Amino acid sequence: MPITTLDPTTALIVIDLQVGITAYPLAHPVAGVIERSAALADAFRAAGLPVVLVNVAGTPTGRTDQSDGSPRSFPEGFDVLIPELNVQPGDLLVTKHARSAFARTGLVERLRGLGVTQVVVTGIATGSGVESTARDAHEQNFHVTLPVDAMTDMSLAKHDHSIAEVFPRIAETGTTDDVLRALAASRS
Repeated sequence: MPITTLDPTTALIVIDLQVGITAYPLAHPVAGVIERSAALADAFRAAGLPVVLVNVAGTPTGRTDQSDGSPRSFPEGFDVLIPELNVQPGDLLVTKHARSAFARTGLVERLRGLGVTQVVVTGIATGSGVESTARDAHEQNFHVTLPVDAMTDMSLAKHDHSIAEVFPRIAETGTTDDVLRALAASRS
């Protein structure tokens, strides 16, 4: 579904644009993802809307095919948000230990307390942190908008699957420019 409108109180959620993750080999040039996410953050701040900057600092326990159930930690500095995000005092900072920014972080309550009814989600990785956050937002009854040019994944197949198969069921999708136009229209 194309981007039609933004609610009066929409929050931007930027997933895992941090030093360690932006250094990974990615399916799309990371510079463009960073540039578009930063432009959205600047526009949301200028409109007086919440900006949520999320980093991941570990993983939950639980045995899987890839883990013995021990919590995973990352090297020093891995979780530092990239400078291009221009963190501001009014930004909401969320550190997660799961894929979704909503998993045991209190983010739902914080956004509800601000009157947020819609979220725009960007970042890395499309088929992991972005998708999990978008799914949880949808299940928490937020309207969800996804500018697909402001996200990427380590796997092009996972990125494409999320965009083609998952996102249309839970969100409006489009581009960063679509979101910026909708933001301008909602403020005029």
